[in-house]
Amino acid sequence: MPHRGTAEAPAIEIEGLVKRYGELAAVDGVSLAIPRGVCYALLGPNGAGKTTLSRMIGAVARCSGGRLRVLGRDPWKEQTEVKARLGVVMQDEVFDEDLNVLRNLQIYGRFYGHQGPAYEEKIRGMLKFVQLDGREQMPIQALSGGMRRRLMIARALLNDPELLILDEPTTGLDPQVRHAIWATLRALKSKGMTILLTTHYMEEAEQLADRVGILHKGKLIAEGAPGELIGGNLARYVLEFDAHRHAEAFEALAKLAAAERHGDRAFVFHDAEETLRGWTRERALAGAQVREASLEDVFLKLTGRTLDE
Repeated sequence: MPHRGTAEAPAIEIEGLVKRYGELAAVDGVSLAIPRGVCYALLGPNGAGKTTLSRMIGAVARCSGGRLRVLGRDPWKEQTEVKARLGVVMQDEVFDEDLNVLRNLQIYGRFYGHQGPAYEEKIRGMLKFVQLDGREQMPIQALSGGMRRRLMIARALLNDPELLILDEPTTGLDPQVRHAIWATLRALKSKGMTILLTTHYMEEAEQLADRVGILHKGKLIAEGAPGELIGGNLARYVLEFDAHRHAEAFEALAKLAAAERHGDRAFVFHDAEETLRGWTRERALAGAQVREASLEDVFLKLTGRTLDE
């Protein structure tokens, strides 16, 4: 149940949050408020500070400075109370490899005082929810990477959390498994659960998030709904082509519209799709594509790099 007096407060409140490791500021003065009932994606490349921030929110790491409230409480001073209301899936979480699926979840439940027939039924219902029904007796060692990740989500949901924190939940998984996990998260979102998701997959943020925060070198450099971020930073459409092959065309088009070059790719932005298609034909831009601007384009504009760099 929500803590008395905090029912209307944001799920997460952050003011000037800092986490230092020696001279390195892994999180550098982040301020953010995440409402209840939304899926919020922290987007950025490896090393941007996403995992560090999620670990502080999840009461795993202590802040070096600033103010943090999770569900109305201080997650470090009130760890027990906060953790009891969270579901957390971190990249480095492990299971007891010597036990089967059911036994792992039974032991996990005991940490929260859950056992008995009602809890056994809850476990089976949760396994069905993440499409692992019928796998109760399977050894942990026999699970694929995708199954283990879905089992992590099931385990995180067994204590009926108010806030679910997922750190890179689909990293390294094939597209089919990734979409299965997205379906699970969409179902949770439809039930009103607050979800904090860290990812370096742009499509994941676009598929799931109501709001997105872009982290770069420990700083929050942009924040808002995906459509707001795109519309506030770029024209509606982008013409993308080979910058080396069509260097002269890029120089000419850069005088007519907003244009950027990143590595071997050129990007020209305009609100009129047909204008970009006309330039493509006029200048015979082989291999060019005209598409709607995306979060990837916003990230490139703001940081000068791709998420994979």
